[in-house]
Amino acid sequence: MTAKQADVSRDFTKGSPYSLIIRFALPIFISQVFQQLYNTADSLIVGHFLGTAPLAAVSSSGTLIFMLVSFFEGLFMGAGVLISRCFGEKDEDGVSRAIHTDFAIGLASGVFLTIIGILFTPTFLRWMNTDPGVLPLAVEYFRWYFAGALALVLYNVCRGIMTAVGDSKRPLIYLIVSSVLNVLLDLFFVGLLGLGVWSAALATVISQSTSVVLCMIHLLKKGSLVTVDPKKIRFHRDMLGQILRYGIPSGIQNSVIGFANVIVQSQINIFGDVATAAYGTHSKIEGFAFLPITSFNMAITSFVGQNLGAREYDRAKKGARFGILAAVILAEIIGVVYYVFSPGAIALFDKNPDVILLGVRQARTVTLFYFLLAFSHSIAAVCRGAGRAFVPMAIMLSVWCVFRICYIFTVMHFFHDISYIYWAYPLTWAISSVIYLLYYLKSDWVHGFER
Repeated sequence: MTAKQADVSRDFTKGSPYSLIIRFALPIFISQVFQQLYNTADSLIVGHFLGTAPLAAVSSSGTLIFMLVSFFEGLFMGAGVLISRCFGEKDEDGVSRAIHTDFAIGLASGVFLTIIGILFTPTFLRWMNTDPGVLPLAVEYFRWYFAGALALVLYNVCRGIMTAVGDSKRPLIYLIVSSVLNVLLDLFFVGLLGLGVWSAALATVISQSTSVVLCMIHLLKKGSLVTVDPKKIRFHRDMLGQILRYGIPSGIQNSVIGFANVIVQSQINIFGDVATAAYGTHSKIEGFAFLPITSFNMAITSFVGQNLGAREYDRAKKGARFGILAAVILAEIIGVVYYVFSPGAIALFDKNPDVILLGVRQARTVTLFYFLLAFSHSIAAVCRGAGRAFVPMAIMLSVWCVFRICYIFTVMHFFHDISYIYWAYPLTWAISSVIYLLYYLKSDWVHGFER
């Protein structure tokens, strides 16, 4: 490794796999906590100061935002896999061209999301059966949120570049600053000035823009492996093809999960604003249960990608096993804690007894099955790191999208009970986990790049 590599990165091909993964995943885990504050602060403060209807407006847009953004986040995962592989191969020119192509994709994606999000907000929310009393507030929040879509996308580009070469500390520092700023602005706009739900979205836009500025100050510095030169930002054809090959399956995987959740949200919305608020509140809290999954998954993908790029096959397997086990154990511990303390957690967002009742019912239906969710996501991370992104895409599309939607429409036709919607999640997690286990044990995933 060169001196400029060591300045910003971690080489996963040397040293103890266990300590490397933990030391890499821990800053990501902390950063994910603060990332979740972006998603939680708006709901928590809006629900406390403005009431159930504004909270439902914020909650109703959450799954739609995820569906629209997640495809492009998948593309950036593909870029991260490519950057990790080039880094493992000690190909500095390849790292540079991949980074600048990644930025070109990010700029184009951010502009596209801004236009789509602002223009088609009312149409999307009506498709989701959003309560008419909530719709104007939801449109207001959604449009302001997507006015800052470019900042949201570019932060994910910057974070993906740094984590791909083993630098998980700087994204953490930048995210802590912007997350604290987001909370302070929410309290100022909503709590002190008494502005509407649109001001909560504005606070998020300002905070995300701040995180991008901090990332770019670092990435524009000369002499580092991940230096960004604005003059070099363009679509390098060979790198674009590889990023799309790795990233499109991940993007489709994320989008089908988001699409399935939009269908779930549309069915939840049929039960009224109380059900919408309860579902959205649970989703915010559940986001914290995803944190160990996300942090170890990002570590697994980078670790596997670098070691397979360096032809360290046994080492890649060893790190994958450890990362999967760690994610599963941590997710289940959090699930048990949430199961026990779910009434108090839901009440932090909304004191309405009906909201608490429905939120707790959903939490106590799904939380004890978080180990299945973690296992599925962890094997998917291994597949992405090995250049096999098509596999998780196919599994998620068939199980988490097609099967989940068919199940929901079937049980709603016969029973029309919201509890059956809640059970769609552990059921599909279990099915996908069985399929992933068989693939992990039976396939030759370690030679994904060669093939």
